[in-house]
Amino acid sequence: MFETNFNELIVLIKNRRNNAYRKVNEELILLYLDVGKYLYELQQTSHYGDKIITNAAEYMQNNYSEIKGFNKRNIERMVQFYKTYKDDEIATPLVTQLSWTNNFLIFSSSKSKEERYFYLKLSIKNNYSKRELIRQIHSLYYERYLISEGERLPFSEKLIDEDDYPNTRILDTYSLEFLDLPNNYSEKDLKKSIINNLKDFILEIGKGFTFLGDEYRVQVGNRDYYIDLLFYNRELSCLVAFELKLGEFIPEYIGKMNLYLEALDRNVKKENENPSVGVILCSSKNSDIVEYSMSKNLSQTMISEYKLKLIDQKILQDKLREVKNILSNNNGS
Repeated sequence: MFETNFNELIVLIKNRRNNAYRKVNEELILLYLDVGKYLYELQQTSHYGDKIITNAAEYMQNNYSEIKGFNKRNIERMVQFYKTYKDDEIATPLVTQLSWTNNFLIFSSSKSKEERYFYLKLSIKNNYSKRELIRQIHSLYYERYLISEGERLPFSEKLIDEDDYPNTRILDTYSLEFLDLPNNYSEKDLKKSIINNLKDFILEIGKGFTFLGDEYRVQVGNRDYYIDLLFYNRELSCLVAFELKLGEFIPEYIGKMNLYLEALDRNVKKENENPSVGVILCSSKNSDIVEYSMSKNLSQTMISEYKLKLIDQKILQDKLREVKNILSNNNGS
């Protein structure tokens, strides 16, 4: 009897929590639509035109820097978001069911209204994560669907059934910023635990390391990427990015890190600072690997200096293995 009552209690808690998640996400998306509308209309009536967005971003940074998510790039996306859906009443109930990250992926990648509706409904139906949605878009799922149907996708004004309404993926970084919650609120898995331990370890034994942030956002083209840990090293006068990968090391990780370093050097590094450096930590069941990624423009002298003043690879490998083993033992106890 008691078990049955307790199970019902859990159902009540989960239902109310999911309702709260959806409400927060809905308010965030409606806010971005409102901001986009306000600035778009201001552009139409002002002599400043395109400068409106730049001025708005500077105003937010100078006066309300604690409010996250309103840099120039993201404000541009809000205006584009509004312009895309401003005359589309059918889309509003759909876009509020998806995270801002997934919304941006859809409206920036789709070539037609029909394609947008397709991915909006598909994402809602399947509760896609960012990675899952990217995979579907890159695989040209919409085009393949049209070919398999033998005709253009028929558009129906009927929305997703209530029974199909999923748990919105509220723990999108933008939603956390909207609520002024720390980014690690959503990360309680093994990877985040290892990263938190490594952050403290690096600050403890590393010479001249200053912590700048975790899940540090960098932008390349129209896409956002998140660096696991970002530090500044005073002795080297450079940014140091750390990425943790769970699984076997693959060469593509170096290419991805080089992309991050280019973004850091272009948008974050100051003129008087040296090129950024990346550290890739790879942890699998049978091995722990640490690799450095450095700019091709560095001289051999600078590379030697970097390696001398960064934490030794063997020490990082040993610490990675130690932390992983401790966490595994705790989880098993």
